[in-house]
Amino acid sequence: MVQFIFFSIIFILVADFGLERYLAYLNIQYSKNELPALLRDIYDPQKYEKQQDYFRTNTSFGMLTSSFSFVISLLMYSLGGFAWVDQFVQGYTQNPFGLPILFFAVLYFVNDIISIPFEWYDTFVIEQKFGFNKITKKLFILDKLKGYALTIILGGGILFLIIWIYTLTPQYFWLLAWGVITAFSLFMTMFYSEIIVPIFNKQTPLEAGELRTEIEKFASKTGFKLNNIFVIDGSKRSTKANAYFSGLGSKKRIVLYDTLMEKLSVDEIVAVLAHEVGHYKHKHTLINFMISMPSSLLLFFIFGIILQSDVFAQALGGESASFHLNALAFSILYTPISLVLGIATNVLSRRFEYQADAYAASFGYAPQLTSGLKTLSSSSLSNLMPHPFYVFFHYSHPTLYQRMSKLQEITIN
Repeated sequence: MVQFIFFSIIFILVADFGLERYLAYLNIQYSKNELPALLRDIYDPQKYEKQQDYFRTNTSFGMLTSSFSFVISLLMYSLGGFAWVDQFVQGYTQNPFGLPILFFAVLYFVNDIISIPFEWYDTFVIEQKFGFNKITKKLFILDKLKGYALTIILGGGILFLIIWIYTLTPQYFWLLAWGVITAFSLFMTMFYSEIIVPIFNKQTPLEAGELRTEIEKFASKTGFKLNNIFVIDGSKRSTKANAYFSGLGSKKRIVLYDTLMEKLSVDEIVAVLAHEVGHYKHKHTLINFMISMPSSLLLFFIFGIILQSDVFAQALGGESASFHLNALAFSILYTPISLVLGIATNVLSRRFEYQADAYAASFGYAPQLTSGLKTLSSSSLSNLMPHPFYVFFHYSHPTLYQRMSKLQEITIN
């Protein structure tokens, strides 16, 4: 049984890596196809050549980093590397809480330190070369330090709580742990923009003026109670633009990147916000949260069973069941289920995006939303021709061509 689990882990690692490489290859080949007529005015020939260069550079670099990560993971799993780390941390503590926390801390920090050169190159070479990077070296380091602090406080706190629940009642661990994670997820959905975002970015209320007036007019027309409209200083890290909706109930807020306000007209920004309001009106955030509950319950149910078995730890070179080694084995063995659930989530998410687009279009914003999407795609050098299989596995949004086609359809009808 131990050998079966070991080879299953290796097979899943290799199969997952092979699938991702195949999808990346298909995506590169498909990007060479001629653009549909609907997309040809987004890039001029010179900028399209730049976009293709950016896409291929990112894809090649992504394949390099993922290949490096795959080799390290394969060696660690196949040569008993995790069992060695387990023995190493046991030399410092035997505490049932301290041992797994220290084990995961060592893996996290070593992995992150190894990845820093890749992140640095991506930020200060690739993104810099194509004119996107605005982050300074000082801010890069500060972001890292803040990220470490959050990981220690939040990640360490949640991990401690989960381990404590398991030691308290292994039989009902899956149910109680699921309840804790669900409550934490709900809390973060409500307060993420108020608690976490300010650590990294400054958010300021949108000033009075034409844009705020038009947004408030639209909100009033749709019966959408909106008092919280914020602008975030995304320009201190990148020239890429975005907007998002967060929170529930009285905590809901719309956040605009300052870069979005630089690139789009007032009507286009209102159209983008109409799309975000569409998500709220269709209760997409709530639906996603409700759907995530049974899938996370399944995860913890299977996790609870695996935690009690010696063979999963032994497959990684351990001697008997331990929270951290069993958790690592589970993280790989759960990959096929996670893949299927991820695909289903993306299919649903793409459907939600169509619904939000249709909502904006119902107020006459189809042309403005279309032009806004085109501008954002052009300014971020987006790949306009992703392979359908790649979209199926990875895209939470329909492609630009699909969205534009659907909006055009709505306008005509």
